Amino acid sequence: METCQVYRLGVIEYQKAWNLQNQLAEQIATGEHPPALLLLEHPHTYTFGRRGQAENLLWEQAQLQEQQVEVHWVDRGGDVTYHGPGQLVGYPLLPLGTPQIDSDSGKARLPQIDYIGYLRDLEKVLIRTLAVLGLPTGQQKGQTGVWVQPDVASRCQHCPPELLAAPSKIASIGVKVDARGISRHGFALNVSPNMDYWEGIKACGLDNQNQISLEMLLEPAPTMEQVVGEVLKAFEVVFPYKFRMADGVVLL
Repeated sequence: METCQVYRLGVIEYQKAWNLQNQLAEQIATGEHPPALLLLEHPHTYTFGRRGQAENLLWEQAQLQEQQVEVHWVDRGGDVTYHGPGQLVGYPLLPLGTPQIDSDSGKARLPQIDYIGYLRDLEKVLIRTLAVLGLPTGQQKGQTGVWVQPDVASRCQHCPPELLAAPSKIASIGVKVDARGISRHGFALNVSPNMDYWEGIKACGLDNQNQISLEMLLEPAPTMEQVVGEVLKAFEVVFPYKFRMADGVVLL
């Protein structure tokens, strides 16, 4: 079974993590580095994907500065989402396909990749993780991410009533696969973030999309390290890799 190198990076600025993804993806594509998984948290950040709309940012510049929020436009799929302390972010850098030479044009082309299947596998990792931690979750038809149904959300004693009227998202997923078949970006799981920051955006460009966290639903809430441990176990079940923690610190 192939090894996947895991880097536990703590809280790291979004731009530095993005640069590291690009650096490692180049090395993975040339065989200089094994597949990798970055596990980290970000300072308060809003990111817009390829389908992002500026009007889905609801806070003005003054409020963004007051709340110390950075805004980044990136090359993943989807619209806008939030990252912040207390949210586990995972960036799998995996080779999903190898470019092949087209016999007619002579140019390198990436073979058809099951992008949707890859997204669903990431969802399965998180659903399995949350189940082990004691929280039943699932997929939502027509949506990407991991969701909590209203009957489960009723565990939250101090939640607003809208969480009991419709499914709530506990994990977001947005990915890219580059020209050499290496995946970028990944998932963001709400463990114990400050949920007030979701008020600054129209998440995923959708009106009234409920957001929820593990801290709101489990007592006591699992630690970040407990969640990381279960995520790695679930990854080894869903993906054909043996995960190994990196010994040293990655130079950014």
